[in-house]
Amino acid sequence: MPENFEIAYPWLVWLVPLPLIFYWIMPPLRLKSTSLRIPNFNKIEEYTGEKPRKAALIKRRGILEWVLLWLIWLLTLAALSSPRIVEEPELKVKTSRNFLIVADISFSMAETDWTLDGNRVRRWDAVKQVMHDFIKKREGDRMGLVFFGSSAYIQAPFTSDLATVDQLLEEADVGMAGQMTNIGKAIVKGVEMFEQDTIKTKVMLVLTDGVDSGTDVLPLDAADLAEKDSIQVYTIGIGDPEGSGSDLDEKTLREIAQNTNASYFRAIDAERLNEIYGELDTLEPIEYEEETYRPKTLLYYYPLGVALALAILKMLLGSFVALGRLIKRKVTDG
Repeated sequence: MPENFEIAYPWLVWLVPLPLIFYWIMPPLRLKSTSLRIPNFNKIEEYTGEKPRKAALIKRRGILEWVLLWLIWLLTLAALSSPRIVEEPELKVKTSRNFLIVADISFSMAETDWTLDGNRVRRWDAVKQVMHDFIKKREGDRMGLVFFGSSAYIQAPFTSDLATVDQLLEEADVGMAGQMTNIGKAIVKGVEMFEQDTIKTKVMLVLTDGVDSGTDVLPLDAADLAEKDSIQVYTIGIGDPEGSGSDLDEKTLREIAQNTNASYFRAIDAERLNEIYGELDTLEPIEYEEETYRPKTLLYYYPLGVALALAILKMLLGSFVALGRLIKRKVTDG
C-alpha cells in the first residue's frame, strides 16, 4: 500500500457486520402455499394423537450466493469510504504586484492640447488610450482604478481580470468626480485599497495635470501614509508646465514620489506617456510561493465497478438456475 494512500471515511468499516445483524434479528421469511384437503383428517388426528402445526419454508442460499453477496457488500463499503491517492502539496511560484492607477478626471483634462494619431484630442482621451495599452501588458499583475476630481472614488477594485479593468476604464470620463483636483484625497483612497490586501509589492501611479485644490488632506501628508504602508507612489505630470494654461505642480508631484521611494515623470504628449509606461515595466515584481492544493486521485470507482459486475453476475446465475429448473420440470411433466 503506498504511503500517500488514504481513506476519507474509515468509520464505514463498522458497517461490515450489518447484514449479519439483520439476519439474526429479522424473522425468517415464511412462504404460504396451498395445502391438500384430506377427508376424515380429524380421525387421523385422533388415531395419532398429534395436532397439526403451522409450517414455514426457510429459503436457504447456496455458498456461492453467500460469497457473492458478501463481496458485493464489502466492495460497496469500500467505494463509499472514498479511497484515494493524495499527492504532496504543490507549490507554485507566481510573480505579481498590486498596481493601482489613480487618474485625474477633473475639468482640466478636457483641454484639447494633445495629439493622437495626428489629431488634436482631449488630454483625457489621449491618456486613456495609452492606459488601455498599458493595462493589456500587465499580465501577472492585479490592477485597480481610482479616479478623482473634487472627490475620489474606486472605479475598479484589485483584480487580475484585466479585460474588466480595461472596460471600466473606458466607461470613465471627464467631470465624473467633480471639477477640482484633490490629489491628497485620491492618494488616501488608494492607501485604503491597499490596506485590504496582503501582497507586499504595492505600486500606485498618480496621473494629474493640475495643482492640488483640496483642503481635507494635503498631498504630502497622504504620501506619508502611503510610505508607512510601503506603497510606492509614482507620479506623472500631464502637460507642459511652461505651456499656456498649465497649472501643473511639479514640485509637489516630485516630492510625493521621492517620499515613497518612487519617481516622478513628466508627460508632455502621448508618445512620452507611452515611454513612461515602458519604464514602469522594468519594475521588478515580487516572487512568492503559494500553496495551491493537494492533488487527489479518487479510486472509489474500482471497487464500485467490481461490485456492479458481481451483482450482474449474481442476477445472471439466478436466471440460469431458474431457467434450468423450469426446463427440468417441463421434461419431468412431459
